[in-house]
Amino acid sequence: MDIAEQGDIDGAVIFSVPGSFTQQQLAILLGLARQTKFSPVGLVNSALVESVHLAHKEYLIHADIQLHQAVVTLLASDETCFRVENIVQIPGVGTQNLMNLMMQVATDSFIRQCRFNPQHDANTEQDLYNEIQGWLSNYQEGKTVQLELKSRDTTYSSKLPWDNLTGVIDRYYQKITKQIDLLKPSVSCHLLLNERLTRLPGFMRFISSNKDFEVASGYQGIQACIDNRNLICSEDGGTILVDKLAKSKLGIKSLHTRPAAEHSEDASHLLFGNEAIKLSRVVILNRLGERECLESSQEINMAMKDLPEHLGIIDKNPNGIYLNSPNDHAILNDQSIRRGVHPLKLGDQIKFAETGDEIRLIKVRNGEQQ
Repeated sequence: MDIAEQGDIDGAVIFSVPGSFTQQQLAILLGLARQTKFSPVGLVNSALVESVHLAHKEYLIHADIQLHQAVVTLLASDETCFRVENIVQIPGVGTQNLMNLMMQVATDSFIRQCRFNPQHDANTEQDLYNEIQGWLSNYQEGKTVQLELKSRDTTYSSKLPWDNLTGVIDRYYQKITKQIDLLKPSVSCHLLLNERLTRLPGFMRFISSNKDFEVASGYQGIQACIDNRNLICSEDGGTILVDKLAKSKLGIKSLHTRPAAEHSEDASHLLFGNEAIKLSRVVILNRLGERECLESSQEINMAMKDLPEHLGIIDKNPNGIYLNSPNDHAILNDQSIRRGVHPLKLGDQIKFAETGDEIRLIKVRNGEQQ
């Protein structure tokens, strides 16, 4: 497939590349690109550009997953620049490795329940692969996986309990979170997860205990490349990998403190049911039990059926208020929104089902709701 033709691109292109790329791999990428209609004008570290809106933080960890490995990057910021400080590759825990493991677990399930091995035939092996791919794109956390395959005139069905599936892939997730913990400096460190990681079944169970994190949506890095193209593209026409950006030239609005007049219109609390919780960094959970608003631990428990355990975080910082949603279940002001980071304002209403309870952003002055 001709990507340039399919995307109707025949001009300048910026490549956002993982920090794991070697000089040889970068050279191959640029060499191939120059044989197309693309005109490569910039190379930038993907962790750096996806995290640029957080360049005001002293330290930051970015985590992403590739086909055959995961990559964890430590970024640091001082008075002059925002830069890549360290990169750790975790081989053997990529999306293809997880897929291979799930294929084996599903095959074992068919053998155990139906005495049928789908990997003995190329057609049923491909069908199983497609079944799992389809499930991954639309799974419901905690629910039993039901798989069905046809071979000649026979239909085989297998049920794979959620705990059985996640139990075997948890060790992969533990390798990733272990490296995140090892890479963290002793000071407070924010965590940015690429949404590819958050889509993996059961992964967020290893992250939700760490409140200081957010999810980077797919468009985030693309938009950052566009916004900062003058800093990424070389003036002399060369193509050099950018792994640091001068803070004085970033020119990103989110890095600057907003006027006091704008702050005065910010919400101060979240209203859930008949209770209000002060806004700082509030985790929205979905656990068995009662719907409740916990001021002490900065948590809201929705207690709803058929939804994942972790529903998101509402974060208030000097730059504004944001909902970091790890899935597609959130409904903002009666409109469904995709996973990612979404700005919020006073009066906004958030739900996770059409008939579910809402969370509303309010402002409290002298003990009175505004």
